[in-house]
Amino acid sequence: MSVQLWTWILVGITFAIYFGIAIWARAGSTKEFYVAGGGVSPLANGMATAADWMSAASFISMAGLISFMGYDGSVFLMGWTGGYVLLALLLAPYLRKFGKFTVPDFIGDRYYSNTARTVAVICALIVSFTYVAGQMRGVGIVFSQFLQVDISLGVIIGMAVVLVFAFLGGMKGITYTQVAQYCVLIFAFMVPAIFISIQMTGNPIPQIGMGSRIEDGAYLLDNLDKLHTQLGFNEYTNGTKSTWDVFAITLALMAGTAGLPHVIVRFFTVPKVKDARKSAGYALVFIAILYTTAPAIAVFARTNLIETVNNQSYKDIPAWFKNWENTGLISWTDKNKDGKIQYVAGNALEGAKPLYKETRGEYGEREISNPSQDKNELYVDRDIMVLANPEIAKLPNWVIALVAAGGLAAALSTAAGLLLVISTSISHDLIKKQINPNISEKNELLAARISILIAIIIAGLFGIYPPGFVAAVVALAFGLAAASFFPAIILGIFDKRMNKEGAIAGMIVGITFMLFYMIRYKTGLVGVMEPRPSSEWWLGTSPEGFGTIAMLFNVFVSIVVSRLTAKPPASVQEIVENIRIPSGAGDATHHS
Repeated sequence: MSVQLWTWILVGITFAIYFGIAIWARAGSTKEFYVAGGGVSPLANGMATAADWMSAASFISMAGLISFMGYDGSVFLMGWTGGYVLLALLLAPYLRKFGKFTVPDFIGDRYYSNTARTVAVICALIVSFTYVAGQMRGVGIVFSQFLQVDISLGVIIGMAVVLVFAFLGGMKGITYTQVAQYCVLIFAFMVPAIFISIQMTGNPIPQIGMGSRIEDGAYLLDNLDKLHTQLGFNEYTNGTKSTWDVFAITLALMAGTAGLPHVIVRFFTVPKVKDARKSAGYALVFIAILYTTAPAIAVFARTNLIETVNNQSYKDIPAWFKNWENTGLISWTDKNKDGKIQYVAGNALEGAKPLYKETRGEYGEREISNPSQDKNELYVDRDIMVLANPEIAKLPNWVIALVAAGGLAAALSTAAGLLLVISTSISHDLIKKQINPNISEKNELLAARISILIAIIIAGLFGIYPPGFVAAVVALAFGLAAASFFPAIILGIFDKRMNKEGAIAGMIVGITFMLFYMIRYKTGLVGVMEPRPSSEWWLGTSPEGFGTIAMLFNVFVSIVVSRLTAKPPASVQEIVENIRIPSGAGDATHHS
């Protein structure tokens, strides 16, 4: 069967499962809609959390980033994985014990202020919409490539799928759908990795295969280093970023991960604090399966790409190349008119952007490290590496289709979680808590569903007509979360003296700094300013790492302002003391 037919079959089966779960898990109360009734088992919640957290960025983009950045790409592995550990140990149990549905709810009650709650809602909406726009665009591109439909139609199909299980089931429907989506995405990620590892090194374990010998007796990584240096790239296993920037990016990704509202809310869906800890442990194991495999896929894909494409006659190029060329995510310019593809260090674009470069290129490519050298004829968007990898390696058509189904599962699961955050921020934190406290549960549930419908439409429009600045900062959503939420949450748990004035001032300063820096140095505003060069970065800090500096500004301002203003009420200080005492500790301290 053709790849397209296999893709229709596998995507159809998986979507039928998602719809079936959504109908079975229909939410009948606000508690079921917001936190799945609080009765999800730790194992199921661990799977759902892993799917919620591993977005299209993890499934599609991360291995692609590493394949182009080499050693420098390790910041994403360290930052995103380390951030989850930070969340599991420092935040999740305490937030669960505090017992609020959402991050703005925690901030509003902890800081006894509707102003703080409103600022948190605004931050949640900025982070969530920034993040979800890229998920919807990813859905559109997967559909357009594998099902041969227009990207806009692909986005609309994705919107309709998310709408069914998010609109009907809320968090309850999303949770059990995400369990299924985790199974799909991890199977889709591992199968081609195992096949290619066997094909290239004879070892079925990709993590070990990456460091194994190939046919000529050389180590695979040594061979890739050699290929890189021959073509003028930096050695794959050597980094080019400064130590400070590596630290800044890693910390920004860690703190951002720990502050992502759609991940934090998952810890409210289990019955007890102990279950929140357990589900965090399970999730870390499930996440590690993909994260330890991504560097291996990056190495396999990079090696296969260079060996398959470089110095090959275009008329003899494999079919996969021309298929992807139609999307604009890979392009070739015959600069020396010899009919062969020359892939060397340099800028392939000659001032012309590929079709989706503006909407997909969140990071500069590794090979554009020497713009003055223009012998390079090949542009490759890093996002195609995972999706095209099975085709490059000539794997069976069903494996290629499986990867498409996995990419859709990853994008849709995260999109659903983010859309629920947007919905609950509006229906619970704005309407219920501020505008109309006496609203009935039925009407609050209706408001939540209307909010999710509006949010999906807006997210879909971002996917179909992506403003350059939105798509370019998708990965910077972590910096926004680090700059706004993380200090307010961590200080709210561990600093009794932190008051509403400090938290509000800190969040406003942090997110404002981050927005300014990434607009100024990453995206530019057409007609107003252009992105500034890296030579002008503050303290040599990249936009991806600036979340760390913005977070430190937030912490500094929060502490200074809180010390210059009145202490929080005694009742709030007592709550802060209580959430830090483990459950069941009261008896032990009493007897001692």
